[in-house]
Order: sequence, then C-alpha cells, then structure tokens
Amino acid sequence: MNVRRRPHLACPAFALQGIPMLMVLKYFFAFAVFLSFAIILARIVFAAPTATARTDSLALPPSVSGPIADALAQRSKDHAGLTGIAPLQNGADAFAARMILADAAVSSIDAQYYIWHGDLTGYLLLDAMQRAAERGVRVRLLLDDNGTSGLDPELAALVAHPNVEVRLYNPFNLRRLKLLSYGFDFFRLNRRMHNKSFTVDGHVTILGGRNVGDEYFGTGATALFVDLDVLAAGGIVSDVSADFDRYWAAPSVHPAGLIVGKSDGSDPIGAGLAQRQSDPQMSEYRDLLQKSDIVAALAEGRLELEWTTAVLVSDDPVKGEGAVPREDLLASRLLRAVGHIEAQFDGISPYFVPGKVGTRAFGTLQKSGVSVRMLTNSLEATDVLPVHAGYAKRRKALLRSGVGLYELRRTSAPNAPLDKIGPFGSSGASLHAKTFAVDGERIFVGSFNFDPRSTTLNTEMGLLIDSPQMAQGLHDAFDRELSGMAWRIELKAGHPVWVDPVTAEATSDEPGSNIFKRAAIAVVGWLPVEWLL
Repeated sequence: MNVRRRPHLACPAFALQGIPMLMVLKYFFAFAVFLSFAIILARIVFAAPTATARTDSLALPPSVSGPIADALAQRSKDHAGLTGIAPLQNGADAFAARMILADAAVSSIDAQYYIWHGDLTGYLLLDAMQRAAERGVRVRLLLDDNGTSGLDPELAALVAHPNVEVRLYNPFNLRRLKLLSYGFDFFRLNRRMHNKSFTVDGHVTILGGRNVGDEYFGTGATALFVDLDVLAAGGIVSDVSADFDRYWAAPSVHPAGLIVGKSDGSDPIGAGLAQRQSDPQMSEYRDLLQKSDIVAALAEGRLELEWTTAVLVSDDPVKGEGAVPREDLLASRLLRAVGHIEAQFDGISPYFVPGKVGTRAFGTLQKSGVSVRMLTNSLEATDVLPVHAGYAKRRKALLRSGVGLYELRRTSAPNAPLDKIGPFGSSGASLHAKTFAVDGERIFVGSFNFDPRSTTLNTEMGLLIDSPQMAQGLHDAFDRELSGMAWRIELKAGHPVWVDPVTAEATSDEPGSNIFKRAAIAVVGWLPVEWLL
C-alpha cells in the first residue's frame, strides 16, 4: 500500500541540511527572547543613574581683584560690551594658557570637556585645578563620561575636596569595560556632550576644538591633532558662564561622587605626576611654562586681543535626551546667525559627513555664486575610518557640484618641520580644528563638525566672531592651497584624483589606502549608519 507523506515546510537552503524552517524560526524567536531578557536584566542590574537631590550652583561673579582681573581691568573698561579675542593655534600656547590661567585663579575655575585623558597634560591640568582648590578657588569640572576612562580614582579624589565639585554627562552604567554598556543602554549613551570651555575668575575663557590630552597639545607618541582654540575676554565670558550653569543643572548630568565612588584618601593625581617626573616631556613643559606668561602678557598688552562682537552658539543640554526641536539645534541657530552668504565660504571639519542634505546645500551655495571650499582629514590622517567612509560616499557628488575639497596629509602641521611635528616630536598630524569663515567678515570657532553626530546627537558649542582679520586669514590659507599641507581633490574621468598643490603631481590611488581599508569603507558606505557618524 502506498502511503502519501506530508512534505516538510522547508526552504531549499535549510532543506539541504535537513533543518525545517519552523525549527529555524523557533531558534530565532528563542534567541530574540533571550536577548531581550538579557538586555532588560542588564538594565536592571546596571541601571543608569537617576535624578538625585542636588544643589545646582551658579557661576560666581567676576573677581574684583587678582592677577587676571587686574590684567584686564583697563582694557575691558576701554572696550565695554565688546569681546577680546586671541586665537590659540599652537598647541604649546594653548596648553600654557590653561595652566597659567589656572595658577592665576583667585575665585573660580569652570571647566567643561568631552575628553580628559589620564596622560601628562591631563595630570598636569588636574594638578593645577587641585592646587587652585587648595588656595580657596572654587572648581567645577563637568566631563562627558565617554572620555574619562581610567580616571575614576582621580575624580574621586577631586570630589573629596571641599572646594571641588565634579559632574558627569550621561555616565556609563559600567565603570570597567565601559563600552559593554552600549549593549543595553545604546540610545542614551550614544548622545554625548562634545562642548569644550575653560573659564577662570569670570574674566577669561578658552574654547574651541581641543580636548585635554597630549595629542591635542602636540605631544606624546600619538599623532598631533592640528587644532584651534580662542581665548576670549570681556562681554562673551558671562554668556559662556551662563551656558555652563545650564549644562551643570541639566537632567543628563550627575554628581560624579555617586558614580566613581569615594576616595580612599590617597593622592592619585600627585602619584600620577610623580610617575612621570622622569618623562623627557616634563622638563619641556617646565621650560614652556617658564617662558610663557599669558597673564603678564595681558597686563602689558603683549597678548594682542581683537576687540569685537561675538555670539555664543550652544546646544540646549536636553539634546542629550533627544528632546530638542530641529529649529532649536545648534546647526539651525548657527545658520540663522551666519545669515546670508554673499561670495565665500571656507570651512575646516575633521569629521566631514555632509549627507545627502548637506551635499545638496553646499552644491546650492556653489550654484548661487558662492565659492565653497572644505578641508577635512585624508584617509591616511583620519583617526575614525567609518567617518571617512561617510565622507567618501559623498565626495564625487561634492566635486561634481563644484565644491573645492582638500584633505590634510598625515605628515603636515602648521609651522613645524616634517621630521618634528609639534613642539615635542609627534610623528604625524590629524586634523581636529572646527572652524569656518564667511565673506571675509565672520569666523566660527568651536566644537561643531559638519556631520550628523554634531547636528543631531552630540551637544556642541562655539563662537561666531565678527573678525575680518581672522576670517580673511582662513580665506588666504585656502587661496595659498594650505601651503601644500593638504591634497587638492579633483575629478578626472569621473574618479577622484589627489593632487599635490606644490608639485602638481597627481595620483588616483587614495593616500593611505589598502585593500582592507577600501573594503571597510565600501561596507560602511553600504550600511544605513550615516546618522551615527
């Protein structure tokens, strides 16, 4: 007797291996349930900090006396309502300015940073702030927790001081293996505070692109970050202080003591510096600080300040919770503040991911008669390959629309010989400055990159400065084709070509590329991750 057998419900791929489709679906469902349960359990066991009772202090009034107040008293009076601006292009000067201002503080230091490394510059600045607190200076330190790895003991020691308060933005659930926290709290931790400012005695502030770490000041074994800060005095300082207060009281910000734990009574900052006493860079730092005295230079008029108008543009800190309407984002408000662009836009963005909308906007500017030129990192200079993939995806479209593109060479740094990049011998350069100039009249200096992360995910800040001198300086740098520090990108037969502006030699092989990087760039370009870059 013939018996009809009921066929298995199977797809060909699995039927070849004898695995029924229903069983596969059961496995997938079981895995999804297990993963969901694991995420829920992790969120319970390693819960994010919750709002606690706290006292949200405010910025102190500007000091009425002291080295900084005395140095600026007459100049501020002569330029009432205006802001004095001095660019800090050299990493050594930018570091010395922070150290000397901290040592001169008599009333307050408010510092806000995305990254603070536990290296030589990081320890020296922590020590300067700790010594200021010992003198009776009130110190407030606000850090994004993404950039504090390994510093929990040092932060705990600062918190233990009665004159110091430390807070962390969107702190990680896990203190060790912090990145694992992304696995169960991704959408909160993916939003970071990218702001950078260093305000002393209510009279002077430093803000721009630099975090705190050896590479940002041109020292150490890692690549030098070619960067830009400005020192500002006068009218804008009160705005920066008020903005700091806004972040200090934000719901995404938490007292560090509840997160890093209590101090064990030791001095990890002093111990960290003691371990570095034999470092050759330490003696170079001592020489640097002895030769630099920004406070005396201010008092004597040797530090030239351009007194002008400036506008602080800053994201609302609730952006860390995804709660800001698009029209209130920094990018939207910065666009309104810049106003109509007549003829010239030159920008520098180390992480340049314009996306479809940005590419169209730059192209529209170019078609309207505005000359648009952008400098970003080359593949050989970038420190974030996926970001370069997001840029490379739009490179041809930008070039076709007429936008001028330049990519920084790995071995380039301003005012430095190629065999000694930076004051202490870094071996290469990676662009980190975030700035743009408009029509030879206005210049922006801050933390904002032209990428989706700066636009919609991270909080950002910067100054839009009325300065023909600084704006024209940036235009002139592009006119000189960045003195050969960057490749000029052109389209030949529909493909990008890298041209040396000095020798006019060209190559169709992307500098720094290899088969593995090309494959990675292609894969990232295919994936729907541009919004994360």
